Amino acid sequence: MKSKVKVLFVCMGNICRSPTAEAVFRHYVENAGLAESILIDSAGTHDYHVGHAPDPRTQRAAAQRGYEMSGLRGRQVVREDLESFDYVLAMDCANLAILRYLAPRDIRSHPGLFLDYARHHREREVPDPYYGGEAGFERVLDMVEDAADGLLQHIQKTHL
Repeated sequence: MKSKVKVLFVCMGNICRSPTAEAVFRHYVENAGLAESILIDSAGTHDYHVGHAPDPRTQRAAAQRGYEMSGLRGRQVVREDLESFDYVLAMDCANLAILRYLAPRDIRSHPGLFLDYARHHREREVPDPYYGGEAGFERVLDMVEDAADGLLQHIQKTHL
């Protein structure tokens, strides 16, 4: 049996952007009938919210679009994640720099930016909505949905 493709989404605290990406991508993967082929997780580069549920505003915005994230809990990325995941995708350049610093030199894949898979958004970074209003969470969802669709198509072409 073929091993699962492993995808890790990473932001700073793992309560807004990366759990949104995890929930949206999981929804897309399940709808494509590929849940047995793709392992999905999220983490933060900082330990601010380890063990916490996603931000209530994040959960509310996601639920309005049909994404379930109430069972997710924040965790901090560890070096072993960089060794075991096929895709380690940062939400922004600052977190990407941290991942590259943590990454062993001999890993098979290298951390990248999640929005590199977006087709309709030209931005390179998913903005952190934490200190903004509700519109920021909607914008994050728009960007994440775009990139999740592109990532799934890439994985299907490349690995499945």
